[in-house]
Amino acid sequence: MLNWSANLTMLFKDLPFVERLHAAASAGFEAVEFMWPTSVNLDELVAARIASGVQVVLFNMDSGDVAAGERGFPNDPSRRAWWRARLMDALELAERLGGCSRLNIQAGNEAPGLSRRAMLECLTENLTWALDQTSSTGITFFLEPLNRFEHPHYILSRTSEALEVIERLQHPRLRLQFDLYHTQRTEGNLVNLLRAHHDTIGHIQIADSPARHQPGTGEIAWRFVLGELEALGYEGFIGLEYIPVPDTLASLQWLPADKRGACSTADLIL
Repeated sequence: MLNWSANLTMLFKDLPFVERLHAAASAGFEAVEFMWPTSVNLDELVAARIASGVQVVLFNMDSGDVAAGERGFPNDPSRRAWWRARLMDALELAERLGGCSRLNIQAGNEAPGLSRRAMLECLTENLTWALDQTSSTGITFFLEPLNRFEHPHYILSRTSEALEVIERLQHPRLRLQFDLYHTQRTEGNLVNLLRAHHDTIGHIQIADSPARHQPGTGEIAWRFVLGELEALGYEGFIGLEYIPVPDTLASLQWLPADKRGACSTADLIL
């Protein structure tokens, strides 16, 4: 079975953010995820989570001014204090949201004057610190490659680059977030990558390529790819992180309303 999660940063954008939890629940979703909720009243967010009954399965920790191109600073020694303070904020929010156990960490853009080796060393030091802080909580951290066309300065643009960091730390609570859209843009070869690394993948996000709309609007063979994912026994969540066209509810026609908790590939309308 494939487990679905509505990404509230991308879907239901015609509504104020906290109302999107209720909208997702009304649309049939049991799980949601989102990027860091900048400018959102966190008390209202927590209350909406409880009232809607949805489970928050993952969110991004604060990555700075994302609209301006910032992608976090765990790779920058000069921003170590800032990053660690934001990490603690994220851990507090995770607890308040009913014990969200997955936290995505953006690895950062290239830092001026620093070698790649120095940036990766800083990243691994901060990740080690974060894992130490959460030794009793069970929170899993994720690293996600982003495609180089839209994120030319991001330091992890390929699956192998994220795996290099993960393998260096060898920690069971540090895993790969595999975004099919970003991977298709940069690497392609989706099924072979899933087969090779499914044991390291803990969360998946989807959008079609190249325009980042819902499945069925681009070049990815979704029934083949998702069928392989199901055959591999993937048990994590699949986040719908796409730009819906023409709107969210219309964009969900490929995923029947009574199957938005979990379903098999055979249930999909693709």
